[in-house]
Amino acid sequence: MKTILFQGDSITDAGRNRDDINSLGLGYPLLVSASIGFDYSGEYAFINKGVSGNRIVDLYARIKADIINLKPDVMSILIGVNDVWHELDFKNGVDCEKFFKIYSMLIEEIKAQLPDIKIMIMEPFVAAGRATTENIDIFRTEVFKRAEKAKEIAKKYDLTFIPLQEKFDELFEAMPADYWLADGVHPNFTGHELIKREWIKAFKSL
Repeated sequence: MKTILFQGDSITDAGRNRDDINSLGLGYPLLVSASIGFDYSGEYAFINKGVSGNRIVDLYARIKADIINLKPDVMSILIGVNDVWHELDFKNGVDCEKFFKIYSMLIEEIKAQLPDIKIMIMEPFVAAGRATTENIDIFRTEVFKRAEKAKEIAKKYDLTFIPLQEKFDELFEAMPADYWLADGVHPNFTGHELIKREWIKAFKSL
C-alpha cells in the first residue's frame, strides 16, 4: 500500500487529533481520502501532518520527523499564508526571498532522501474576511507573492502545481467569499470541497 501525505498549516491541519496518526481532521485531506479511498480501494494509506500556524520555516524544521521518516509516495504541500500573517500580527513572518530559499531547501532534501516521491505544490490563497479585511491590501500583495514563489518552486523542480486563488475568485462571483472561507483564510466545508476537487484533478495527472 502506498502512502499519501498532506503537509501544510491550519488549512491542512483542519482540527486533526495530533495524537492519532489516523486522524485526518475535517478538511480537504478527509475529503480527498474518502474519494481516493473509494476510487482506488486499498491502494493508499493517508496521513495528515499539517500543523496550525506553520510557516515555511516551521515546516522545514519538521522535515525529518513529519516527512522523510514517513516515506510517503505522494505528498502535497499547502503553505504560505502564515509567512505573511505572522508578520502582521507578531512581526515574525518570512519574507518572500527567504520563503523561496527555505522552500527550495525543503524540496531538495526531500528529493535527495526520497527520490521516487511525487510532490504537488498547492497555491496559497486569501480573500477579504474577518481575519484579513483590516489589512487586505497587504494580505493580497504578499500572499500573491508567496503564491508566485510556490509556482516557481514547482517549475524549478518539475513538480505538479495546484492553482487555487483563481479557482476561489471564480467562486466568489457566484457566492460571497464568506460562503467559501470562514475568515478570508480558513475554508468552510464548501471551500475544502474546492480544494479537494483541484487536489484530485492534479493527483490523477501525476
